[in-house]
Amino acid sequence: MPNKPDLRIRSHVISEGVNRVPNRAMLRAVGFRDEDFRKPMIGVASTWSEVTPCNMHIDGLAVHAKQGVRDHGGAPLIFNTITVSDGISMGHEGMLFSLPSREIIADSIETVTNAERFDGLVAIGGCDKNTPACLMAIGRLNIPAVYVYGGSIQPGKLDGQSVDIVTAFEAVGEYHEGRIDEERLHQVECSVCPGAGACGGMYTANTMAAAAEALGMSLPGSSSTPAIAPDKAAECGRAGQAVIALLENNIRPRDIMTKRAFENAITVVMALGGSTNAFLHLLAIAHSAGVGLTLDDFERIRRKVPHLADLKPSGRYAMQDLNEAGGVPGVMKLLLAQGLLHGDCLTVTGRSLADNLAEAAPLHEGQTIIRPFDEPLKPDGPLVVLRGNLAPDGAVAKMSGIRSLRFSGPAKVYDSEEAATRAIMDGDIREGDVLVIRYCGPKGGPGMPEMLSVTAMIVGKGLGGKVALLTDGRFSGGSHGFVVGHVAPEAQEGGPIALLRSGDVVTIDSGTQELTVEIGEEELTQRRSGWVKPPLKASSGVLFKYARLVSSASVGAVTDREV
Repeated sequence: MPNKPDLRIRSHVISEGVNRVPNRAMLRAVGFRDEDFRKPMIGVASTWSEVTPCNMHIDGLAVHAKQGVRDHGGAPLIFNTITVSDGISMGHEGMLFSLPSREIIADSIETVTNAERFDGLVAIGGCDKNTPACLMAIGRLNIPAVYVYGGSIQPGKLDGQSVDIVTAFEAVGEYHEGRIDEERLHQVECSVCPGAGACGGMYTANTMAAAAEALGMSLPGSSSTPAIAPDKAAECGRAGQAVIALLENNIRPRDIMTKRAFENAITVVMALGGSTNAFLHLLAIAHSAGVGLTLDDFERIRRKVPHLADLKPSGRYAMQDLNEAGGVPGVMKLLLAQGLLHGDCLTVTGRSLADNLAEAAPLHEGQTIIRPFDEPLKPDGPLVVLRGNLAPDGAVAKMSGIRSLRFSGPAKVYDSEEAATRAIMDGDIREGDVLVIRYCGPKGGPGMPEMLSVTAMIVGKGLGGKVALLTDGRFSGGSHGFVVGHVAPEAQEGGPIALLRSGDVVTIDSGTQELTVEIGEEELTQRRSGWVKPPLKASSGVLFKYARLVSSASVGAVTDREV
């Protein structure tokens, strides 16, 4: 690298001294030559896997990133980490491993990068947990890094209509209700996932990809470029170039992921009507980056940001439609013009967010995906923090697509998702009920499972908006309806949700932001005195370790802080 500064930050230990001969010998075996030992070593963290369409193409993207690093003076090495498919693990015990996989991915990237002493990192993710996990590792490592989102899937087509994975879950409910037959269910199954990429609506993967771009950790346009678009491969090459530039200028992730950058991410999530999982993941990323972020920050920002995006699951459009209308950069350009973003925040381009957006095209004229500011879907953000005698430490609700702000009804209480599912299928859940599923929190699940199959069954049975669902677990980004999750403290820790009984009247009020049960404090105290903490459901292995270490959902359900 003639006429270039010495970029080596950590990997100099590989090339210096007689004692490093064995280290260099091993790298020669994987293709290094003499000149490579004078270059910065860049890790390319690939989440490639055949277990999910979200990640099935990432091996090719990693090769493009590797070439981008090499073309701009770095010595790149690809390494892999795991992924799980939330869609495939949904509705059975596999879902218990989904949220813990976020910690495993983050831990593994941190472990490999530190062990190999990489100087910089390009991380490429796809499915729901990949983006937050990569950013958590990047925040901990604090070496120059760029995140690349693998991109979303194209919508499937059935009878000329766009369909996606949530269509399949809802079709199961329709089948059990007798509204469609088995042949139609099979047609849906064969149509919803046409190829590579993450779920195409404003579900968790696309929510977190948009948040990563707003944070400044992805190149402009990364979050809305489809998985199979040629631009995605080119972006990976540019990411390789960008990480070298970050090294040259000694720009590190914690210079980018500031409190104001997290406020930008929350703003974009609210405007797009993103997944409630954004609470968990942004809190966890902020913790990894040493930034103090709380549920109150989400609520403060929500009040001033309108919901503008008519995107699935509660709306009509997919991420590909938004991309064709100007993408997330077009949305951010609009938000910046309205004074809702901090334009001075630094990004992985080495420039400010405002400088990046100055070059972005505005949203296309005539597009109907992003509403004008004077005609929003909702005048404030749809992701609401609730508190009350059922959730002293908070709960979260997604109010997009819901006309009523208040729901009050008798509780139907179940201690597992399986029991609740049977109740729905047997017709025990009726209009006006508040379905409560507890002992599903981070410790109690363990693993805080998503309830997409339950919410989809409710919608499929024609009860969407007519039944409320309350849980200390969480929801897929594809869930919609009157749903409240992340109730904290969770039942396993003796939170008030553990004291509920069927027939208790529960009120969910997003206007007053209260989640309450009509029971006096004396009765609650009496019930609490009779409550016995159940043993953890896991006694060994990954889930046991996770349950022992994980913190409350109200602080991100992380495993590297005191609980």
